[in-house]
This record gives sequence, structure tokens and C-alpha cells, in this order.
Amino acid sequence: MPAPAPSAASSGAAWRQLLLLLTVLPLTLAALAFVLQWRGGGVDDPAARWPSHAFPGMAEPTPPSLPFSSCADVLVGSSVPSFPYFRGWSFPYDSGEGLQPKICVQTSTSAGLEQILPWLFYHKVIGVSQFLLFVEGRAAKPHVSGVLESIPGVKVVYRTKELEEQQAHSRIWNETWLAGFFYKPCNYELFVKQSLNMEMAIVMARDAGMDWIIHLDTDELLYPGGAAEYSVRHLLGEVPRDVDMVIFPNYESSVERDNIKDPFSEDKYAYLGQAVDSQGQLNPMTPCAAHVSMFKKNYDHLPKDTYFGMYKEATRGNPNYFLTYDILVGIMLKISGERSCAVHEAIYPSRTSEIKLEEAAVLHYTYTKFSDLTSRRDRCGCKPTKEDVKRCFMLDFDRAAFIIASTASEEEMLRWYNERVVWNDKQLNLKLLRKGVLTRIYAPMAIVQGLRESGVFTSVIEAGQSVVSDKLSAKKAIVQSQNVTRPGDLPRKLIGANSVASTRKILQTAESAIRDTDVTAVPPLSPPSLDDHHKHT
Repeated sequence: MPAPAPSAASSGAAWRQLLLLLTVLPLTLAALAFVLQWRGGGVDDPAARWPSHAFPGMAEPTPPSLPFSSCADVLVGSSVPSFPYFRGWSFPYDSGEGLQPKICVQTSTSAGLEQILPWLFYHKVIGVSQFLLFVEGRAAKPHVSGVLESIPGVKVVYRTKELEEQQAHSRIWNETWLAGFFYKPCNYELFVKQSLNMEMAIVMARDAGMDWIIHLDTDELLYPGGAAEYSVRHLLGEVPRDVDMVIFPNYESSVERDNIKDPFSEDKYAYLGQAVDSQGQLNPMTPCAAHVSMFKKNYDHLPKDTYFGMYKEATRGNPNYFLTYDILVGIMLKISGERSCAVHEAIYPSRTSEIKLEEAAVLHYTYTKFSDLTSRRDRCGCKPTKEDVKRCFMLDFDRAAFIIASTASEEEMLRWYNERVVWNDKQLNLKLLRKGVLTRIYAPMAIVQGLRESGVFTSVIEAGQSVVSDKLSAKKAIVQSQNVTRPGDLPRKLIGANSVASTRKILQTAESAIRDTDVTAVPPLSPPSLDDHHKHT
């Protein structure tokens, strides 16, 4: 038998050697890595060059001190270790190819920073470019407005005499659609004021180069459901070019506890009754699930049979399907020339094309806190009678809540709040969740909680203190230079008595101007009721 050729033998030996090398080399590297790790040397760990507190979540953070205590409970970071991902975000708002379309949110508010900042930065996260804040009350105070003015992309507009004079010449006063709301207090007054502010905001947003604008209260959050990303910019980017109005149906919050402090995120300052340690003391590391994640869907997002079939169980004895309903909620306008210069087009649009979104919504956090009963009461000077509240409030539930808050004890108020507002029947909740009437939405809570724990809110407050100091110094200098009675100290009826605009002052309510005329504007309404359904049938 002939011997194998030398070339074939050498080739086989070479392949065996290569195979052996490929087997031994990975094993050798793995053994070397194990030895180095075991000895604790030889590997440069980047994290070892930084102190532990430099990374969020690696140590329990120490809450920074705030210049005033009203925001401390809501805005400081949690003591529970976490790993948020918002630290260092700059939230760019300048024009750019990747930031189209540019969206503006307008609001009229008298809230404090503990409510405005979570609302504002949540909308920054989901893609809002600019904010037009018409402020008064607490929101106009230097320690609040100064912080707001220091935030990029935020324009603060104060309710000054000049603003009221300018709004006194608005064409809205010549329209009949809002005439029945003029010279009436509380909700009617607020409705007119919001309309006038929105009219100005549309022009301001157009001058700033915005593409879309929407009015939102600071208890309302945009929910871009159905978008490929959790972004309202991405959502509007998919809207056809010929559409100039987008309607976001609103969902209403359904609170499950009566001790909510912060409706926009998990409340880690309230505790479960059973969250105690071995000595019977409350354990601060055990948070209570006192958050708002359950919402009642808009009837536009429900099958007709489901909506009317579950109507009684969904209302739970309240006058309407929703406790409150705002007709301005969820109307996003494309800013395009003169057609967008009147706010009433947002209410009675004469648009070329509009669409109603099937998944996206405006989340309305209404009566989420027990204190909302008394805060609404304190804003209105009406008498707690069934007849008098009609001139102050448009909706039956608001009227009933005002009367209870004005006449009942705190214990009675709490009982009423639990019966009418709090969803504490777990079996009913589960039934309505399965039917789709109620739904769970956690994204806003997760975003706001992440912002808080990463220190965004406290950083903004600290960064705005220079503006706050300048405003306080200027205010002090003005007061010291005045030796006469300030206009704010005069009775309301004496201010601008001879001015043409004085008869149109929104905050001034003369008894002679309150007349029982037919309301030509459509007030905020609830979705269709069972009676409407039966009549139609």
C-alpha cells in the first residue's frame, strides 16, 4: 500500500494545531480574567474613579433644601434608592430638524410650583416646545414667577392693568357666543378669562414660530397614546398636512384613596396602615400606593353598547358620566394665518379639516385631593344655596361640592368625598376595567416620579433664585418709593371707574350686570346620558 503524500500529512497536522489553538486561547483568556477579578486588580473600573453619591440611585440621596417649605413635600427627591434617567437633560426647545412640529401649550393658572413644575416638565419630556403661562394669585408671586421665568421655553404673562385694557378691546366682547358668560362670577368668569388669554396666546405662538397650540389647565396632562414613541410631537408629525385641528378626547381621573397629595406621581409621603416595623412604628421605606393611575375613558373611545350598558355603574349616583367636563380640553389648533387668531374657533371651529384621535387623550385630574373641595370653595364668594350657586358654577357636581364644602363639617365632607369621588369598591372597579370603561395609565406617574427623584424640580428652583431675588428687590424698592395708597389697596369699584374698560373687567361682578339671560355659548357639558339615549331611541 503506498504511503500518504507528505503534503497531505503536513496539511492535516496544521489544521489540528489551529484547532488546538482556537480551543486553548479562549480558555486561557477566561482564566486570566477570573484571576484578575479574584485578586481585585488589573481592571480599571470607571465607576471606581467617582464617589458613590455621584451616580443617582447608588446611595440614598439627601434632599436639597428649598427656599420655602410649601414645595418640599411634593418636589424633593424620594429617600428610596432608584436609578432615574433624567439627570442632566437640557430639554432643548430651539428650532431644529429633529424638533418638528413645534408645539405650544397655553394655560391660565394661579397654582404654586408644586403643581406647575411637574405639569410643565412632563410636557417638556413628551415634546412640547413652548409654554405661555398667564399667571395671577400664587403663580404671580415673585418666588413662583421668578422660577418660572428662569426656565427656557417659558413665557410668563401677568394680569396687569395694561393686559386688561388690551383685552377690553378684544373682538370677543362683540360676539354673541360668549355673551351669556359676561359679568358672572367664579366658573363663568374663569371661562371668559381663559378665552381672552387663549386669543392672545395664539398670536404670540404664531409670532414665535410655533406650529400647534393647545390650552391645558395645570391639572391636565396630554397622553400621546397610539404614537410609535411616547411623544406628542411624534403623534402630530403623523397627522395629514391638510388637517388643522386635532381633538384629544378627555379621560377623567378615578382616585382610589382619599389621602392623595400628589396626583401626578406615586405619593411616597402617605403610608399603608399595615406598613409598620416590629416596634409598631411607621416604616418610611414602605411607600403607599396612593397614586392616580385609573381613569374613566371618554365615551368616544368606548363602544356605544358598553357606554350606555354600564352608564349607571360608571356614574355611581353622580349627575353625569364625568364629574366635570371642559369643552376646551383637548383641542389642538394648527397655527396658520388669520384663521387661528380667535380662541372661539377652538370651541366652534370653522376648519377645513379635523380629526379625533382614537387612542390619545387629555388626562383630567379632577378632585384628586380632598383639599380640592375647600380650595374651590375659597375661590368663590357665592352663597351656599341651590339658587345662588347656579350663577357661579355651570356643572351640577361643582354646585353640590361647593354647598357641601361650605355647610358641612370636615368629617361630613370626608364622608361625602368618599361616597361621590373615591372609587373604593374594588369589585366594581375590576368589572369596569374588564369592560374597558376604566383603564390604567402609568406613564405620566413614571415620568414625573423620575423627574422628581433625579432632582430636576429642586435644581430648577435653586437655579431660579437669582431671578427671584431680583424681583423681590425691585418690588421692595417700588413699595418704599411710594407714599400714597397703592391701587391694590383700593376697593375694586374705585379702580378705573371712569375707564371704558372698567365695564368689561372680568374680575369685577356688578349685581346690576348679572341678569337672567339665555346662555348663547355652550357651557362645559358631560357626555350623553341615559335620558338622551332613551329620547334618541
